[in-house]
Amino acid sequence: MSGLLVGKRLLVTGVITDASIAFSVAKLAQDNGAQVVLTGYGRLSLVERIARRLPQPAPIIELDVTSPEQLAGLADQVREHVDGLDGVVHSIGFAPQSCLGGGFLDASWEDVATALHVSTYSYKSLAMAALPLMSPGGSVVGLTFDATKAWPVYDWMGVAKAGLESASRYLALHLGKKGIRSNLVAAGPLRTMAAKSIPGFEQFEQAWTERAPLGWSLTDQEPAARACLALMSDWFPATTGEIVHVDGGYHALGA
Repeated sequence: MSGLLVGKRLLVTGVITDASIAFSVAKLAQDNGAQVVLTGYGRLSLVERIARRLPQPAPIIELDVTSPEQLAGLADQVREHVDGLDGVVHSIGFAPQSCLGGGFLDASWEDVATALHVSTYSYKSLAMAALPLMSPGGSVVGLTFDATKAWPVYDWMGVAKAGLESASRYLALHLGKKGIRSNLVAAGPLRTMAAKSIPGFEQFEQAWTERAPLGWSLTDQEPAARACLALMSDWFPATTGEIVHVDGGYHALGA
């Protein structure tokens, strides 16, 4: 993949630890010639510490994707570091604990609304905030977990991911006339910070490691990151509205 992204300017959200898929995306992107700008929310000092593990320094912009003010100011902040963007990575998701772990029937609308705002609507919000920086050939890539099925313990986050998958198709429709692509990568279960917050997540881990046709590593984020880089490269110029499964083939199996 050497040189796959030479000259590309990327905005990468969601780097929290070095086990984040977003961290692997940022690292591999730099290894392949891209300039990377990161966003962080909340504990920026944590993001700054993790960012120091990248091959090259990467500027960090504070961004709460539920804040209209911060979204409105994103383009100007990015311009302080790069003169435009060729790719945007959405690696953002959150649901209150009531929405996970078997609480589907009991979660309040307020909690569900939070999950949908952060995990679903933010995909469109981030794309629109970055749009002034993008030109034809640009790419928006998000991360999902196969939402074609109802998964134990995933509950309202599964609904949020289904919405994300639909939102990506609609972005593909509406941004296509501007020459900008929208695609998702559906990764298998990985031991990220987000996964650790889901009660009963070990059910996914056992199923994937036992049944995925190609096998599955719970700690290797690189395959999913590589798919993100490929979708942001020039090698998929006519692909949009797509979901690329990086799950060892598990999605292809029957129940």
